Order: sequence, then structure tokens, then C-alpha cells
Amino acid sequence: MKRLLPLVLCLAVPQVHAQEVADPELVGELMAFHGSKTIVSAMTTHCYETTGLDSAYKTAYDNWHLRNVGFLDLAKRVAEKLGGGSPEAVAAAETYGGSQIMSAYNQAENKEIFCRSFLEQVNSGALDIDKQLPGPLSRAQNISVQ
Repeated sequence: MKRLLPLVLCLAVPQVHAQEVADPELVGELMAFHGSKTIVSAMTTHCYETTGLDSAYKTAYDNWHLRNVGFLDLAKRVAEKLGGGSPEAVAAAETYGGSQIMSAYNQAENKEIFCRSFLEQVNSGALDIDKQLPGPLSRAQNISVQ
């Protein structure tokens, strides 16, 4: 699951016309950062609610957000610098990310095991943006210092 999410997100985010955006592929990949946030947020919230309000899920999301907030801000700034990253594109990435993780959850045979596994991945940092999308992150960092 963890290796498939970045690829699916990058391919699914709507691309903007090349004449309007300097690097539409990178902008799409940067929108996947927002999709990743929604995946972690939606599933930690859903698991929190379905496991009897186990606070470990809220803590895991809070920690994920602290580790990744700078990457999300970077994605926003670089996408805008490249002429993309509209609120509609961010919303589309978030909607797609949320629908994909809920689909995976709904297909899981054992929801409790799915939630515990997801929690372990969030806590370990495996779902952090720098682990999931290192290429686009590096490209964005290089652009931001230009």
C-alpha cells in the first residue's frame, strides 16, 4: 500500500495546460503532497472514531503534521511559483487522496488490523512526504532556492 499511494496520487491529480504552467508534471506531483496529508488525516480520524476514540490516532496525525507541514508549505509556494497549485487543484488532490484511502479501508478484510497497520506506518514516518515523494520534494527544494 505505501509504495502505491504516491504513484497513484501523482497520476490522478489533474494536470494543467502546459502553456499555463512552467512544469505541469511537477505541479501535479506537488499536489500529491496535499493528497498525502488528506490520506493521513482522513484515516487517522476514521480509525480514531471507529476504535473507541483511541487517542493514539490523533497523536499520530499531530506528529505527522508537525513533521510534514514545511513540505506542504513548500509544495504550495513552488506550485504557485510555477503557475499552478490553484485551490481547485489542491481540493482535487485532497478529494482523490481521501477517496483512495477510504476505498482501501473498505476493501480490508479486517478493519482493526488495517487501522493498526496504518497507525504503525504513520508513527514510523513511512508515510511522510520525504519518504513517499522524495523526487518531487527534491525538485521543489531546488526551485525554491533559485
